[in-house]
Amino acid sequence: QVQLVESGGGLVQAGGSLRLSCAASGRTFSRNAMGWFRQAPGKEREFVASISGNGVSTYYADSVKGRFTISRDNAKNTIYVQMNSLKPEDTAVYFCAAGNTVGAGTTTNWYPYWGQGTQVTISS
Repeated sequence: QVQLVESGGGLVQAGGSLRLSCAASGRTFSRNAMGWFRQAPGKEREFVASISGNGVSTYYADSVKGRFTISRDNAKNTIYVQMNSLKPEDTAVYFCAAGNTVGAGTTTNWYPYWGQGTQVTISS
């Protein structure tokens, strides 16, 4: 049974940083694309960042480009997102997702596997 478990969320002030982790179990995703999405109250789930299975290609939403960095450690079957210069509009539940292809997508339907999410709250 595949499980994706996010961690690292919390409450920080605007301008601060957080690093989210997503550990996968049940199968290896070392050759599969993985990504981060977020969902704020009353809004649809939106793409944040994704990384290809080989780690060579990364993609970012315009709203986080230059502030967030996605990375992966295939030996640990884990991906990360380093979030810097956080803004109140980054407040959301952040979800990890894993796919069945090497190439990374930017839409929710690209990824069949999802974690339960971790809350990130940025105070102004």
